[in-house]
Amino acid sequence: MPAKQLHLGAFMRPISIHTGAWRYPGAWPDANFNLNAYVRLIRKLEEGCFDAFFMADHMAVLNMPPEALRRSHTITSFEPLTLLSALAMVTERIGLIATASTTYNDPYHIARKFASLDHISGGRAGWNLVTTANPDAALNFGHDAHMAHGERYKRAREFYDVVTGLWDSFADDAFLRDVGSGIFFDPARMHVLGHKGPELSVRGPLNIARPVQGWPVIVQAGASEAGRQIAAETAEAVFGASATIEEARAFYADVKGRMDRLGRDRDHLKILPGCFVVVGDSLEEAQAKRARLDGLVHYESAVASLSVALGVDASRFDPDAPLPEIPETNQSKSGRERAIALARREGLTVRQLAQRLGGYGGLAMLGTPAMIADQMQLWLESEACDGFNVMFPFLPAGLEEFVDRVVPELQRRGLFRRAYEGRTLREHLGLPRPGNRFFPD
Repeated sequence: MPAKQLHLGAFMRPISIHTGAWRYPGAWPDANFNLNAYVRLIRKLEEGCFDAFFMADHMAVLNMPPEALRRSHTITSFEPLTLLSALAMVTERIGLIATASTTYNDPYHIARKFASLDHISGGRAGWNLVTTANPDAALNFGHDAHMAHGERYKRAREFYDVVTGLWDSFADDAFLRDVGSGIFFDPARMHVLGHKGPELSVRGPLNIARPVQGWPVIVQAGASEAGRQIAAETAEAVFGASATIEEARAFYADVKGRMDRLGRDRDHLKILPGCFVVVGDSLEEAQAKRARLDGLVHYESAVASLSVALGVDASRFDPDAPLPEIPETNQSKSGRERAIALARREGLTVRQLAQRLGGYGGLAMLGTPAMIADQMQLWLESEACDGFNVMFPFLPAGLEEFVDRVVPELQRRGLFRRAYEGRTLREHLGLPRPGNRFFPD
């Protein structure tokens, strides 16, 4: 059996990242806002022993013109914590990871919600700690302008300290519930955080018992310099975005190397790049599925997606010319850099780049189950990743094909579990339960 095994997450954004997914023949057009669809999908993923179901989030309607928005199936979706609490009731083992922004939330809210989800699910919660890049989100939260990129990450780093401190408000044995004496909890086993920092002031304690996992699993997704550093300092899983194995190896070595220098155990962070997978009986069939899917993306929607990625209005560019020089903006730096690199690497015109990003422009694996398993095994064994955050091209068929055909091939090779061995997300990922900083005993 191989020394390492893959970890697999399911990336639901909120249901499929591909703009044309809802239009594909046989797909569920309303899946983004259909609880019964989510129940069927997460149960299928649990049947396939996936580590986690990951629900992304948006703090605003995407900053696109109405002509593009009218074609978007992500215009409406569930609030992630509400959805995952419901899905916890129809599953037993699969992890439940939600995005929650440090830019437009308060630490007490985040600590309380994820602690609740961890208790409700029996220890399966994970928090994708992000800063919000969409400038329209500022207008929904009483701000006229978006916080600068560096300031967002400064707040996020302090936010992490506060949230994890709140999760440690009570010792694990604080709640006595002694009916005879009438003592419900021991005040000596409660800590008042009393945090006052440059960005945040939070008294505490949290009004909920310490989570089952100690802390829900901390996930991070930024690839900028600031994002890599906060990941090395705090994250236990990173949702990467490398498009090539060479980029992935460099990212893996950089983040794990930062952990080494910080004295963190590099095995206590799992790097899981997003991977768009299309399964076929042959490579040609998988490519035909992808081409048909990409053909469902209208240019007015595609160029709007490109504008979001670049942080500028790409509709004013000549569609059939190369991508011009793009200035720095206050939006996602890593997303901008990935789009520019793709255009330069493949010599794409603006129209071609828009079509790729309007569908999905990142890492994709197409082919038979054996071909896909070959690629995943190569990435794992060459230290390009610890697994993948799998993106499905259309639903339900794309997800069911992966679980029914690719997962058995990975299991046959000894690369993936045949059954869950633990009950918590930390156990699935091989992560330790963190000690309580205030009650080390």
